[in-house]
Amino acid sequence: MHRPFVDREDLNQALETLKNGGLILYPTDTIWGIGCDATNSEAIEKVFALKGRDKSKSMLILLHSDNQLASYVREIPEVAYQLIESYDRPLTIVYSGAKNLAENAIAEDGSIGIRIVSHPFCQQLLQRFKKPIISTSANLSGQPSAQTFDQIDELIKEKVDYIVKFGQDEDSLGTPSIIMKLDPSGKFEFLRK
Repeated sequence: MHRPFVDREDLNQALETLKNGGLILYPTDTIWGIGCDATNSEAIEKVFALKGRDKSKSMLILLHSDNQLASYVREIPEVAYQLIESYDRPLTIVYSGAKNLAENAIAEDGSIGIRIVSHPFCQQLLQRFKKPIISTSANLSGQPSAQTFDQIDELIKEKVDYIVKFGQDEDSLGTPSIIMKLDPSGKFEFLRK
């Protein structure tokens, strides 16, 4: 399969920004997102402030492999791995018992939404960063999600610390992921299909 070329300089800039607690604007396997280090509470505060988002609304994180789940979730039901394998569309699973993340990344009930990405830029960024990255849609709270780079509000482009070059010229519309809540017992329900 042809893998799109990821520019090393673009990747390094995004990586440095994350390491320094900055915000990046980046393409994901769904839509463009605002991202930061999911273990850095100050960086996450900047995301809430930029979006004008209610702090009671939780964020979701991206990982590059399901092998990493155990580092951030206390109990992973076996069915989680089967669900991740069986979906050909991006799938965000909300797990209870989040751990090793900034407190303000975790929902009030202790849960965290996690998506394992297959996007070429995200995968390489996550592998090199070695920590989860916050992903929230690149829009101001209450506004519709931007499905292409051109639809992103100028205010967001001005306020992030680095804008990833990869994928800016793609005009195919991204779609948000399926969201499912998974109980430690293995019971699950769809929050968004």
